[in-house]
Amino acid sequence: MAGHSKWNNIKARKGAQDAKRGKIFQKMSREIYVAAKAGGADPTTNATLRLAIEKAKGANTPNDVINRAIDKATGANSDEHYDEIVYEGYGPNGVAILVYTLTENRNRTATNVRVAFNKNHGSLGETGSVSYMFNRKGRIMIERTDDMDEDTVMMTALEAGAEDIESSEDGFEIVTEPGDLIAVKEALEAEGFEFASSEVEMIPNLYVELSGEPAEQFQQLIDALEDDDDVQDVFHNAEVNE
Repeated sequence: MAGHSKWNNIKARKGAQDAKRGKIFQKMSREIYVAAKAGGADPTTNATLRLAIEKAKGANTPNDVINRAIDKATGANSDEHYDEIVYEGYGPNGVAILVYTLTENRNRTATNVRVAFNKNHGSLGETGSVSYMFNRKGRIMIERTDDMDEDTVMMTALEAGAEDIESSEDGFEIVTEPGDLIAVKEALEAEGFEFASSEVEMIPNLYVELSGEPAEQFQQLIDALEDDDDVQDVFHNAEVNE
């Protein structure tokens, strides 16, 4: 079920990114800025920056956008400051939702997130109310092709340090510890595999199935949250039945 849910999410997100590409680039730039300012401009020694760059490239962010964010963060006049704030809440049918934000205005962000929940059949929870349902992991998604050698995918990933692999008709979901994500991805790249996505994510331990009106209400809530400029990532445990 987890893999099926993730493939549906990827397809939906790709359409959303195509429609809001400028906003996606802005969010990627902010995440890279924060990582570079905190740990320096060299991704070989700043693992957080390296992961942020990988994520940005996965969203097709241009190299000049990435480089400008790093230069801005490490320049003499890098006076912008962003706080990372995580909100926890519930959607229709008790779906668990984690909202990761980067903001320079806590009051604005808190208000916007609360309004998004309240107006879209959700509710904010207390800190810790849903985060225990998720684990922080690296996740690589490889779309299946006709000429793909399944054994090569699995052996390469496992030998590079992958924790778990799930195969489906859509492709492969490869789960790693966060620190092993890049090593596993590079090993798969060396074999010529391309990725639908590769990110450090919050992966749920269990899923809540949604269909019909609750599924539509849930999607409206996710759209409202992701449309906010301060929201970087939204993770949830919904399994939407098409």
